[in-house]
Amino acid sequence: MRLPTMSTNFLLAPILECPSDFFQSRDIKLAVLGAGSVGKSAMIVRFLTKRFIGDYEPNTGNLYSRLVYVEGDQVSIQIQDTPGCIQVQEGFVQMLDSLSRCVKWAEGFLLVYSITDYSSYQSIRPLYQHIRKVHPDSKIPILIVGNKGDLLHARQVQTNEGIQLANELGTVFLEISTSENYHGVCDVFQYLCKEVSKLHQSSCGDKRRSSIIPRPKSPNMQDLKRRFKQALSSKVK
Repeated sequence: MRLPTMSTNFLLAPILECPSDFFQSRDIKLAVLGAGSVGKSAMIVRFLTKRFIGDYEPNTGNLYSRLVYVEGDQVSIQIQDTPGCIQVQEGFVQMLDSLSRCVKWAEGFLLVYSITDYSSYQSIRPLYQHIRKVHPDSKIPILIVGNKGDLLHARQVQTNEGIQLANELGTVFLEISTSENYHGVCDVFQYLCKEVSKLHQSSCGDKRRSSIIPRPKSPNMQDLKRRFKQALSSKVK
């Protein structure tokens, strides 16, 4: 599949779908990356609305903001959709500056390929390596997703290839069908939300520990009495 030509005029266009003051101070920030036509937009809309829409105009990078429930707790999330303007040459990822800014912004990543497009699968490793270069901290969660699992007649990427790649990169892999299985899509985003939430909790704990001022040691009462007697004796003299 030929990747679309990149335009220097491309900008990520955030679209807030809830008032910004409706959210808590700490959002969960996710980015969905992958080659063109792998179903990134369909996955996001399926998760947020439970509806499947098969055809999309080439997206310009919408930012979706929602309140969702993760294991019974209500959390605010922002999901950055990204265009498929990613080119891989000699193992290196070429992407627009706006997409690079998106990688810096996000706290968790979905790397999506289509099981019907082997070239989209080949873009996953360089994308992963680019994220790790921007985020050297290995705690940043990354999930590899093989989409369009219902199109078995057109499969070009075997399930074990996705599993092997995830094992080599030390991350998690899931194969789903956005069109036929809402629960599979939900599992993907729920997992990533939980992993980012753990990072938030760990970060808050570290900040609390670093902000604690050590209590000064209580003065020794015997020492105080001794010093008091010395002061009295000096006055008597």
